[in-house]
Amino acid sequence: YQASDYDLAGFSVGAAERGSILPRADVTPGDVLIGLASSGVHSNGYSLVRRLVSEAGLGWDVPAPFSPNTALAEALLAPTRIYVKPLLAALRSSGGAAIKALAHITGGGLTENLPRVLPETVSARIDLAAIDPPPVFEWLANAGSIDDAEMLRTFNCGIGMVIVASDGEAGTLLETLREAGETPSVIGEIQPRDDAGAGGAVEYRGKLRKVV
Repeated sequence: YQASDYDLAGFSVGAAERGSILPRADVTPGDVLIGLASSGVHSNGYSLVRRLVSEAGLGWDVPAPFSPNTALAEALLAPTRIYVKPLLAALRSSGGAAIKALAHITGGGLTENLPRVLPETVSARIDLAAIDPPPVFEWLANAGSIDDAEMLRTFNCGIGMVIVASDGEAGTLLETLREAGETPSVIGEIQPRDDAGAGGAVEYRGKLRKVV
């Protein structure tokens, strides 16, 4: 921090009925993973972002390499999307029956955040071809020669929220989310976890889509 700089942080406190607290205990193989799009880097990974910008020798006011009509600083600081309203709409539309778990994809990416809402008997299989990352992530990956595994462990890579839902409820849930202004996509499913906890909690299929 410089002499006149300061950091402002805030928090909120809420209440929930005991029986409606997520994640639920009935997350099982065959459940569907629905992703909600992020607007960019959101609020995590900026130590790496600043290092990559410095190594590239770029000024913050130059056009962003991945968005030429926007200054680099403005493009990298695209406001974090907040998912409260569409998720509340989805929860209320089904009386809470459709959604079994929610994972906010913050620091640690999909790799570290999804396991927090899953029982140890299951894992998440993610189809990377179903994810459409904003252009900023391809630029970061190329600027730092970062492989998919590290990108997925550091950034949200285009998915800011993951919903775990039963297969039978997924269609209705997708429609409710679209009506609430979201563009949800099915990005994977829940599968049995080998040896009741051995191995990775998140398995990836394919590669992150390259943005042209």
